[in-house]
Amino acid sequence: MRYAIITGATQGIGKAITEKLLAEGFSVAIYARTKSDLQTLRKEWTSKYEGQQILIYAADMGKREDVKGFAEYVLKTFPTIDILVNNAGIFFPGKLADEEEGHLETLMSVNLYSAYHITRSVLPAMKQRRKGHIFNICSVASLKSYPNGGSYGISKYALLGFSENLREELIPDNIKVTAICPGATYTNSWAGAGLPKERFIQVEDIANALWSAYVLSEQAVVETIVIRPLK
Repeated sequence: MRYAIITGATQGIGKAITEKLLAEGFSVAIYARTKSDLQTLRKEWTSKYEGQQILIYAADMGKREDVKGFAEYVLKTFPTIDILVNNAGIFFPGKLADEEEGHLETLMSVNLYSAYHITRSVLPAMKQRRKGHIFNICSVASLKSYPNGGSYGISKYALLGFSENLREELIPDNIKVTAICPGATYTNSWAGAGLPKERFIQVEDIANALWSAYVLSEQAVVETIVIRPLK
């Protein structure tokens, strides 16, 4: 049995990744802020994927104590962690000069600090085995600024920087780090945009890309994946 942690897993990209890993035989640990959403998904997935553990934990990933509590719960239950997917994130458009006070702090706490704290929590277990793969769900906003990106763009630039520094640091431990940078993806973040579904990447595309990077040979690592809509 293999084991994975996926943050922000009840919808969108995180949900698609979780379903992909379950389909490939993983037991999973997921968190979200709404306990009822977690319970609904666990019931659905437990009936579909028999024999695999599905751990749920209601938490606010913007709070360090919640992140650490989630990590401690998982590490006490799972014998090891094979994959960590740092997907938790929030998106607010805006301009730096006009956005509300505290906006940057909120986005950094969820989009960057949550990944930082949970990664630090699981690394001792991965280092002990000299094995593991960390995926950070970044964005094309991590690569190039765009109008109205505001503090969201800053937080995603930071997450990519975290990924690149972490990758170099973990080479001696044989632990892989992959940054995934999707463009416009069909999720709730785009609700009400009035654009056709065909204009977007599908969440399954991200999940399949992650899996393709994971199943490479032990000596190969995909450092950064950039996925954009064709048109």
